[in-house]
Amino acid sequence: MTKVSDLHQKWMQKPGYAKAYAELETEFALAREMIEARTRAGLTQDELANRMDTSRTVIARLESGRSLPSTRTLQRLATATGSRLRITLDPPAARPAKKRA
Repeated sequence: MTKVSDLHQKWMQKPGYAKAYAELETEFALAREMIEARTRAGLTQDELANRMDTSRTVIARLESGRSLPSTRTLQRLATATGSRLRITLDPPAARPAKKRA
């Protein structure tokens, strides 16, 4: 059986895939954080949905990255999982200095 991570590495060699993945990296990272918070709290999607007074379908959409949550939803998720919400805006990565002619 092939691992998803192996397929991802193979597909990253394709320019179209790599570009699309890069454009969605923020959504993927946010989805990963939400899943990690839920699993750290030892909750199923159903249990988290109950704590947030929503449906499992909403949780599944959020965790899939198909739906971007509001900061209010993120705060509800943090409270439900016993986490602390922290949002940062990082500066762009340093670019190499251009050589002068």
